[in-house]
Amino acid sequence: MTTSSVYEVSPIPGPVSLSLSVPGSKSITNRALLMAALAEGTSTLYGTLFSEDSRHFLSCLKELGFPVAIDEEKKQVTVTGFGGRIPKKEASIYVGSAGTAARFLTAMLGLSDGVYHLDASKQMRKRPMKPLLDSLSSIGVHVDYEGAEGFFPFTITGSSHTKHTMEVDIGNSSQFLSALLMSAPLKPEGLSITLTGMTHALSYVNITIRMMEQFGCKVSSPTEGSYQIPAGSSYQPQHYQIEPDLSAACYFYAMAPLLGGDVCVNHVHFDSMQGDIQFVRLLEKCGCSCVDGPDGITVSCASPRSYSGMDVDLSSFSDQSMTLAVLAPFASSPTIIRNIAHIRLQESDRIHAIVTELSRMGICCRELPDGIYIEPALPKAASIETYEDHRMAMSFALLGLVVPGIKILNPNCCKKTFETYFKMLDQITSSNLV
Repeated sequence: MTTSSVYEVSPIPGPVSLSLSVPGSKSITNRALLMAALAEGTSTLYGTLFSEDSRHFLSCLKELGFPVAIDEEKKQVTVTGFGGRIPKKEASIYVGSAGTAARFLTAMLGLSDGVYHLDASKQMRKRPMKPLLDSLSSIGVHVDYEGAEGFFPFTITGSSHTKHTMEVDIGNSSQFLSALLMSAPLKPEGLSITLTGMTHALSYVNITIRMMEQFGCKVSSPTEGSYQIPAGSSYQPQHYQIEPDLSAACYFYAMAPLLGGDVCVNHVHFDSMQGDIQFVRLLEKCGCSCVDGPDGITVSCASPRSYSGMDVDLSSFSDQSMTLAVLAPFASSPTIIRNIAHIRLQESDRIHAIVTELSRMGICCRELPDGIYIEPALPKAASIETYEDHRMAMSFALLGLVVPGIKILNPNCCKKTFETYFKMLDQITSSNLV
């Protein structure tokens, strides 16, 4: 990982021929950590992501009294759970900027029987928590806010809840529903959850449900927008292999249509439970071939930067909005990215950030109510503001592989999910890998 406050990307002529590995999935890692903590017995997680987010999650589990053993070299973690019991009935935890830790642990502690103080980074203090906290309050969980209602920091007391039905609005984040589903086994009488308000695609909720089943807890959906976790549900300890992070893999796959050549990311396959696998299929519209082989999917492109723009709904894999946005200037026609309004409320206002930075590079683009419009043009050299957003840093760095003079400000924000991203980019731009 670079220690500089600025990273200048080295252009390469292409084509590339890459075979590489990426860290484990953040989404799967943090879900597995929660379920392992709620299981009865010791679970071992393999291929674990070690990043700022997952370290905050692990630190929180330790603060709550869970036995945790970590082997970063082997990418392995063991967690001992106590069948839904939180070892410490009173504790203070700090979730940093980790949205998954913030939402998942809030639900877990709210549905427990202790008193817990939760705080977060300045960035996370700005992100929405109110829909989740309102849902918990509706069943009797008591929340004391230190500042603005619906935001960190707060103290949560979960011992008074008695109801077993609730509603949740996931218009801002599907993590609110995932958090409640995963912690539902803490309620021995079961839990019924109904969605309200506007919803976006539920690809991450589908990951949650699939993993809950892998850990021994069934979820039913008797009607659209409703979920039930039956009475007596519990998690069983597992030896669990975590998938590679497809969000991270997609930055490397995007190098194929940008530079030509072929890119294989090890252990990524089309049967992945992660919604970002859809981005790999989207690259076929950029003239790429995508072949799933024994080592992983290989994306190949014989004619780089010779694709048309597209009008596409990214609601179910919105983390790739920025990746598609940096491919868009090299298309032969405009690109429209739709149904991603919720990304305004993530690590940054990602719609505004994308448009601001592309405009800085001379690209004609504009914000839409729920997306972005981008016209093709050759980007100009620029210093890219990253807004403390790891995905802005990783995606916009791709432009520098084609355009000289692209500098990424605050590249260290990548430590949130992918500490070695720029080190790998250095290796790729060296002559022996292109």
